[in-house]
Amino acid sequence: MRVNGVMDDQWRVWIAQNLASGCSTESIMAAMLAEGVEPLEAFREIELAKSSPYLRGWEVAAQTYKSRFNKISWFFEIQRQLNRQNDKSNVIERRHKLSREEFYQQYYFLNRPVIITGVMDDWAALSKWNFNYFKENFGSRVVNIQSGRNSNPIYEIEQTTLRVDTTFLELIERIESSDASNDFYMTANNTSKNREALTELWADIGRIPEYLDENSQADGFLWIGPTGTRTPFHHDLTNNFLAQVMGQKRIELIHPCEFHNVYNHLHCYSQIDVPPIDFQQFPLMQGTPISVCELNPGEMLFLPVGWWHYVEGISPSVTMTFINSLPPNNAAEYYSSYGPI
Repeated sequence: MRVNGVMDDQWRVWIAQNLASGCSTESIMAAMLAEGVEPLEAFREIELAKSSPYLRGWEVAAQTYKSRFNKISWFFEIQRQLNRQNDKSNVIERRHKLSREEFYQQYYFLNRPVIITGVMDDWAALSKWNFNYFKENFGSRVVNIQSGRNSNPIYEIEQTTLRVDTTFLELIERIESSDASNDFYMTANNTSKNREALTELWADIGRIPEYLDENSQADGFLWIGPTGTRTPFHHDLTNNFLAQVMGQKRIELIHPCEFHNVYNHLHCYSQIDVPPIDFQQFPLMQGTPISVCELNPGEMLFLPVGWWHYVEGISPSVTMTFINSLPPNNAAEYYSSYGPI
């Protein structure tokens, strides 16, 4: 902390941080003396900080925010206890052709996930789409994917650095020749280019007017990948609908009230990656309820905003996701107002 033996603002910031954290004058003095600061100088700087009205104001504000945080944590703890007393809280229900009222009243507005069957039955994509169809009709189209994910342990956070262009034919052939891989994947983050390159595919997708706004510009995001693709635990800033067209996906979900236990280190991401979870590295996850489901072709998962989830392709997979629900659905607009990590 010391620069050429001179007390500088780095030291003063450090002193203020430690005082605000509740450290004693003695412990701060000891640390400064160990770094070679003269005793009188150290004592004088600590006393100046303690007498500063700015620091006292910060301490009052910090105590207010701490009290509010503790109150919020108390509410979340109540929800955690209720969930863990409910034997069915981890069950993701399958419901057939939910009416609009049933879906919104029983699931959407209650922030409950559900797998909905039957609403994709009239999609042409379910009968037309296969890898041969893609190759024969769209093989020469240039699409954007993520590639080189295996070389980057935080591939999801830094996904923009992994974007590459390839032909649709090359992507499909790569999927067909791969036993299992997380190294490459076409995701929603590649959609801006792919929506234009593969625009005819959107004509094969139903609109689902029972739940979705047909006039929205956000009319679906395309995900295509081999067995073994993974999206690590994170939460979204919108309500999402995952519509499985080809293959199967395995999804693990954690209720938002468990956020204290999921090692949220940055924005909407968790440090927890691939199951099974290493409880030595992540001990808070021991006993945290996780809901697990498999999504099959023709099924749609409603994934509520704020739910932590991990997604894995358990076979070569094609998925559409939607965020154009009928009510307003953009929590990202005010996310930063609450001081996200």
